[in-house]
Amino acid sequence: MFPILIKKIGAGLLTTLGVSIVIFVGTNLLPGDAAQIRLGQASTEDSLRALREELGLNLPLYQQYFRWLFNFVQGDFGTSLASGNVTIAQLISDRYENTLIVSSLTAMIGVPISVGLGIIAAMFPGTLYDRILTLGSVTLVAAPEFFTATLMVLFVVFFLGIGNAVVVGSIEDKNLVELITHFILPITTLCLVIAAQLIRMTRAAVLNVMSSPYIEMAILKGIPRRRVVMRHALLNAIGPIVNVVAINLAYVVTGVIVIEVYFGYSGLATLIVQGVQTRDYILIQTLGMIFCATYVILMMIADLSSILSNPRLRHPK
Repeated sequence: MFPILIKKIGAGLLTTLGVSIVIFVGTNLLPGDAAQIRLGQASTEDSLRALREELGLNLPLYQQYFRWLFNFVQGDFGTSLASGNVTIAQLISDRYENTLIVSSLTAMIGVPISVGLGIIAAMFPGTLYDRILTLGSVTLVAAPEFFTATLMVLFVVFFLGIGNAVVVGSIEDKNLVELITHFILPITTLCLVIAAQLIRMTRAAVLNVMSSPYIEMAILKGIPRRRVVMRHALLNAIGPIVNVVAINLAYVVTGVIVIEVYFGYSGLATLIVQGVQTRDYILIQTLGMIFCATYVILMMIADLSSILSNPRLRHPK
């Protein structure tokens, strides 16, 4: 396992390095710069030149990249280009709780339910329940997040008269039930989004194992299908299921921009949108690297879980 772990870590570091280059180049391709937006229409060439020199925007791009990357590796995220003397760490500390809470609650609620529904669908393939679940998951896959969010608002807020279309208020001193109630609409929307993938992939992974010879032998011996699925097929389908779970968790953490903007709660995703609007390159690059690192770590955990659950991957021929 140690050589495999080293290879995975190396691949993760190379991926993160490649993403850092893409993020840096992409942000610098945006029209305008932070100095121009910060000074506004009253700016002059001399004032723009002086502010760009103060912010380090006059340096060659490769120098800006290596200086930013060196500081980021050391844990120094730098200072916001658009917010004066406010540090990036301070901006993130004011926002990360909302994103973390919504992502965690979505994972706690959505993942077990979705995996359970996928397993039940694999127990009874071809039944009315399986067909309805498959139709529903395919429909959710085809629907974009904002459309699903709009349907949730129409149903929950306007039809049932529960909650608000905009997430407002403080989350301090709230227990678990109160947090779920506070973020009920974004959590439900994200649960539906990840359920669309998890249900289908869990069902497919279990049914793929069900076609194995040892499963067919167990069925021929008269073992009930439920026991075959839960005690034999599920253990060998854990690898693909964990991979899908990790991909969807990475999406929940890094892909909630539409949901945060739609429901109007302050999180890291809305912060990166503000960074794009103000051309705050340092903020965009830092948040992009945080999202990338989260994604890479979850993918590494999924790969290692698959290897641990499947001896054939640990001992390839």
